[in-house]
Amino acid sequence: MGTCDLLIENTTVMTDYETIKTGMDIAVKDGKILAVTEHQAEAFEAAQVLDGRDRLYMPGLTDSHMHTGQQLLKGLVLDAKPIIWTRVMLPFESTLTPEKMRLSAEIAALEMMKSGTTAFVDAGSYYMDEAAAVYETSGLRGRLSCSTMDEEGLPASIAMDAETAVRHMDTLYDNWNGRGRMQVYYSLRALNSCSDRLVSLTAEHAAERNAMLQAHMNEYQGEIDGILKRNGVRPYVYLEQMGVLSDRFLGAHSLILSEEEKELIREYGIKICHCPFSNCGKAVPDTPDLLNRGIVPGFGSDGAAHGGLSLWNEMRIFRSVMNIYHGVPNRNPKVMPAEVLFRMMFEGGAGAVNETGSCGRIEAGWNADLIGIRLDDACLIPSGNLLHTVFECVGSGDVQDMIVGGEILMRNREVKVLDEERILYEAKEYMKKEGIL
Repeated sequence: MGTCDLLIENTTVMTDYETIKTGMDIAVKDGKILAVTEHQAEAFEAAQVLDGRDRLYMPGLTDSHMHTGQQLLKGLVLDAKPIIWTRVMLPFESTLTPEKMRLSAEIAALEMMKSGTTAFVDAGSYYMDEAAAVYETSGLRGRLSCSTMDEEGLPASIAMDAETAVRHMDTLYDNWNGRGRMQVYYSLRALNSCSDRLVSLTAEHAAERNAMLQAHMNEYQGEIDGILKRNGVRPYVYLEQMGVLSDRFLGAHSLILSEEEKELIREYGIKICHCPFSNCGKAVPDTPDLLNRGIVPGFGSDGAAHGGLSLWNEMRIFRSVMNIYHGVPNRNPKVMPAEVLFRMMFEGGAGAVNETGSCGRIEAGWNADLIGIRLDDACLIPSGNLLHTVFECVGSGDVQDMIVGGEILMRNREVKVLDEERILYEAKEYMKKEGIL
């Protein structure tokens, strides 16, 4: 008889992006999947046993690009006049305080847990030590950065030179990398806001630590035009010339790509992700072509200010956009089937959080990052193809359980690691103080 820390008995399992099995047991030990077997085919002595009947356990979702620092901007971005970054987001982030960042991280952690997001990449903001402390307690698999810019004209509260910006990143890395389930990424917030000196220094410090480096890339035409005007080449080409590109680079958005840039992404093994709801106002990526080249993007929410943190919504929006933009003109209704979209979520997401080969499957040896979906619900019954029904119909409210690194963070929608009642109370008090409620 084997021993394990946690045993989920007699459940339905989505082992990967295309396979669902029924009547299975999942054994977890030391934060990893120990075994996935037919029910009672192998005996385990478990410290804790969960009844898996009427549940589908699947790999947790990964938000490959979100903004903790914009969590308190919900409802204040939609239909705002352009350019939202300079008119709304940048001014707001320049007024952040440690207290605001702590509350932002707590609300974000709750929202991610409740919607099934077990891992995430934060794009970087200010007072990130406050966010890191919350995320360490939450148990989520987090990837954190500072907001790194040195352009002239930034608000005084966030203005800094290249050396100061990199020093902030070094401090965050030294304080938090490897604590809990967190890694610290180096960051270039936006290339138009970063000098050549900052780009070079950031890449140098990230390489010295073998750390991931992320940046907003090719999100809208004005950004690309700015780099072309300043440097004479497109953004990814510029970064190659600066010696930045490697398989440790994450390019968020990556919507408007030239042939040369697509090949650079493929050649260097760069990780990319799309943020469908946010991206709809900017450009439609040529994702079918990227996939044909062996490039598997992940999905990001782009932060709560852009439609919340539900990745179920992002996947369905993306399928619709792909169908109308790429599928209909080519008479291809399966231009982006559910299996491919789940592959992007699991494999693309694993790459974004630097966990390729260890996240995104329920398989022996992989991280025990699982979510449990309630199956005995009207939205999933009846179903002629459960995988397709899960994609089409599951929403945040159907996520019942969350396990990350073998630790139960949520069971039957009760969050075990954070004080949900206090956090929601403080959020309401914040709205009263700001005159929102």
